[in-house]
Amino acid sequence: MNGIHDMGGMHGFGTVEVEPDEPVFHERWESRVFGMIQSLGGSNIDAGRHSIERLDPVSYLEKGYYGRWLAAFERGLSSAGVLTPAEVDARMGSAEPTASTASGEGRTWRPTSRNYVRKVDAAPKFSVGQNITTRNHQPGGHTRLPAYGRCRRGVIVRVHPAMVYPDDNAHGRGENPQYLYTVRFDAAELWGPGAEANTGVHIDLFEPYLELEA
Repeated sequence: MNGIHDMGGMHGFGTVEVEPDEPVFHERWESRVFGMIQSLGGSNIDAGRHSIERLDPVSYLEKGYYGRWLAAFERGLSSAGVLTPAEVDARMGSAEPTASTASGEGRTWRPTSRNYVRKVDAAPKFSVGQNITTRNHQPGGHTRLPAYGRCRRGVIVRVHPAMVYPDDNAHGRGENPQYLYTVRFDAAELWGPGAEANTGVHIDLFEPYLELEA
C-alpha cells in the first residue's frame, strides 16, 4: 500500500542520524514491547508489518520504532476481542503498577527459527543476467515492492527458492509461494542524475512484481 511507511527516496525528512554505540533499547519499555511480540511465536510477520503500515501518518512519525510495534499490537488485540481501547486507556491512566510474577533472571532469549521457503511445481520465469522492469504495482494492501522501485529497469543477479508471498499472506489469503529474485538497479535508475556515480542497489523482489524488459 502507499503510505508514510514507504519513505525511501522521499525528501524533507532530514538526514539519517547514526548514533555511536547505539544501545539495543533506549528505554526499558522498548525491551518489554520486544519481549511481548517475540513471545507470541508463530505470528504472521506479514500481517504484523501491514498493521504497522496502517498507522496514521502523524502517529507513525511520532511513535518511533517500538512505539509503532506497540500501537499495532494493541490494535491487533482489540480486533481479536482480547481487550478494548477503553481498557488500554484505563490501564495507562492507573497510578498503581502491576507487579510482575515472573523473573527473567537466568533466561536468555533466542530468535525462533522460521523457514519461509516453499516447494512449487513451476520453474522460475526469470534467470540470472536477464534484464527486467518492475511493474507499476499499486496494491491497496501489503507489498514488498517499494515505491521507489516501481517501473524501474534492473538485472537479475540471483534466483532464490520460492517463498511465502507477503502480499497474500498478510491478508489471510494463504501462502501462495512465489519465486524471489535479487535484482540490481543502477543508482541513477532509481534516484536520477544526482545519484552517486558507479553505484547500485540490490532489492529482493517477488516474481509477480517483475516482467521482462521490452
